[in-house]
Amino acid sequence: MKKTFSIAIGSDHAGFTYKEAIKAMLLAEGHTVRDFGTHSTERCDYPDFCFPVARAVAAGEVERGIVLGGSGNGEANAANRVRGVRCGLCWNEQVAIWSRSHNDANCLSIGERTVTQDEALKIVRVWLVTEFEGGRHIPRIQKLDSMA
Repeated sequence: MKKTFSIAIGSDHAGFTYKEAIKAMLLAEGHTVRDFGTHSTERCDYPDFCFPVARAVAAGEVERGIVLGGSGNGEANAANRVRGVRCGLCWNEQVAIWSRSHNDANCLSIGERTVTQDEALKIVRVWLVTEFEGGRHIPRIQKLDSMA
């Protein structure tokens, strides 16, 4: 049986279309989704939506978080300012695998202007199923956590 997750999701206006598509896919696959907005393509500021996603992850209210914008850079930066969040900006499936297997990323950032919608859905799927390798990566994550 496929594992399902509780997932927080949020985007600014530039990531709204993919947010909606990803949310629909996640719900169809049995995941629980908390949508922190935005709820339209009207111009807005990504921190207003990314911080609540990251805070929900850090507080243990959800297992994973996904943030989206035009490039994904600002969204990842915002999420990574929340202690306990490891947000990886991913632009293909291999980077998504590394973000989980090497960094135990609990948050994913995608730029709507950088990948196709089909690629974004594939990135999310592989990111969700990839396990953390542990081992040599654990001390690195501990260093990140201790320096935050």
